[in-house]
Amino acid sequence: MQVISKAVTAMAACVVWALCFVNTQAQDPVFSQYYHAPLQSNPAFAGNTDLPRIGVHYRNQWPGLPNAYATYMVSADQFFPALNSGFGLMAMGDVAGDGIYKTLAFSGIYSYRLEISDGLFAKMGIEGTYLQRSLDWNRLVFYDQLDPVTGPNDPAGNPNPTGELPPEDLVRGNLDVSTGLLLYSDLFYAGISLNHLTTPDEGFLHINDNLYLGLPMRMSAMAGFHFGFDNNLQGETFVSPNVLYTRQGGFSQLNAGFYGQLGLIFAGAWYRHAGDNPDAVIGLVGVQQGIFKMGYSYDLTISGASGFGGAHEVALILNFDNSERAQRRRKGSKYSDCMKMFR
Repeated sequence: MQVISKAVTAMAACVVWALCFVNTQAQDPVFSQYYHAPLQSNPAFAGNTDLPRIGVHYRNQWPGLPNAYATYMVSADQFFPALNSGFGLMAMGDVAGDGIYKTLAFSGIYSYRLEISDGLFAKMGIEGTYLQRSLDWNRLVFYDQLDPVTGPNDPAGNPNPTGELPPEDLVRGNLDVSTGLLLYSDLFYAGISLNHLTTPDEGFLHINDNLYLGLPMRMSAMAGFHFGFDNNLQGETFVSPNVLYTRQGGFSQLNAGFYGQLGLIFAGAWYRHAGDNPDAVIGLVGVQQGIFKMGYSYDLTISGASGFGGAHEVALILNFDNSERAQRRRKGSKYSDCMKMFR
């Protein structure tokens, strides 16, 4: 078992090396619970609540592999009616290969709301980001280090020498810009966003500069409907069918399904199609009471990567707009029902 574990670790390190140095274009992490992390999907979502909304998110992808991918995110946003504007902050970390390759992103977001007609609104958002990628060179495994008997280490457990030379800079930082547009009413929403408009150069070693295109722009389109129901239960009761399409470089995915809430309990189910292949079935369950909301989802992989274990995702939301005092004060105001899934 120890030999197998070392082999898997070495293979993961080699994959990270390939991604970093052969200039393979990277992909952004996309949360299955994108509705609980709306700022990461579209900057126009900034300011969906008149009081602060704080979100904490964690995603563990392919737990069948040793520490393959983990993504963390913290966000906060609020709408200011006097300015007709929303403001948001977001920090995200993505860890690959047991920490060999790390990404940190810090974003400031602004959105402006325009009332097109009675009950129909448009929001335009812009996001500025500092994006940092770092590489732990000493944990990489290169081809000339692999021994057919002992693997990447000698019999004493020390790493075999390599002829590969590290690049001058193992931490790359870039400024990035994204934008988005959102159209919504009480019954529906539809939006589009463009991330990485600057296509920042994040490679560590360029074998051929003419082939490197930078971090590809990510295009996302989302839409959904809201059907509310009257009841005597504490909390909301509604169903929201929705869809998200994301494309970045040569990769794409389509999430289609529904989100529903009955009183304090909410749940949902989605099908995700990646490129030309079926990818996963996603299930969600959670509870919401007052300002607290927590959701857990699991990606049941149905593609060839099913042996890696799918993905676990947890979201914790603190929405101060859902306090009893705020709800009493908000009665009669223009507060779109179709956004309940995102709050």
